[in-house]
Amino acid sequence: MLLKDRVSIVTAASRGIGAGVATVLAREGSNLVIAARNLERLEGLAKQLSSQYGVSVVPVQADLTRREDVRKIVDEALRHFGKVDILAYNTGPPKPGTFLELTEDDWDYGVRLLLMSAVWITKDVLPYMIERRWGRLIYITSSTLKQPIPTLTLSNVIRISLAGLVKTLAYQLGKYNILVNGIMQGYIDTERVREVAEARAKREGRSLDEILRELEREIPLGRIGKPEEIGELVAFLASEKASYITGSLILIDGGRTLCI
Repeated sequence: MLLKDRVSIVTAASRGIGAGVATVLAREGSNLVIAARNLERLEGLAKQLSSQYGVSVVPVQADLTRREDVRKIVDEALRHFGKVDILAYNTGPPKPGTFLELTEDDWDYGVRLLLMSAVWITKDVLPYMIERRWGRLIYITSSTLKQPIPTLTLSNVIRISLAGLVKTLAYQLGKYNILVNGIMQGYIDTERVREVAEARAKREGRSLDEILRELEREIPLGRIGKPEEIGELVAFLASEKASYITGSLILIDGGRTLCI
């Protein structure tokens, strides 16, 4: 068990990648605080993971675009466990659309969702990691940092700021034995990928299955990834086995991204 007795926070954990990450961290022995807006789903996942892996899992209903909700996540971790060792930062998707289709309100919401939520929760966990001279900050972003998707303007533009956050924090926090890394995932089997594929199918007058098969053909491994495969990478980066990895942005996309 790579993470026995560690305490992890996983955000946007009620489904998709967040749920996959939480599942793997629990399997590796970490106690968890899992956060999302859908409390019913969170509570179901918490019961499942506690029963299956024997770890403590605390569900917290929170909207990452609200500063007070983000603070509540960390407060609950401290109240239940007295520490935070690992932050696995994940968010739901922003509104899709081209530049001309997006309003200023869409941009404001996107910045709070994809950037400010990361800033807020990082500021909240850091004092406790610094005090204990140990910590892992892992930011799950997107392969759009490497290869933009034309209809995901907000994701293309805003998520790239997390690359700057990863590099800056890695430089500043190394002296405290706090490691900071980012994950750039490609197509993963989530509701978001299906929504984007459905929108494309409707726009092009084709079937969803046809679009999904086309996406798979773009991937050298010939398949879309699983949420738990992102979890495996998070667990590795959170463990002592990754003790000399910091400031890295790691691509996990089955080989789809062609640029270096």
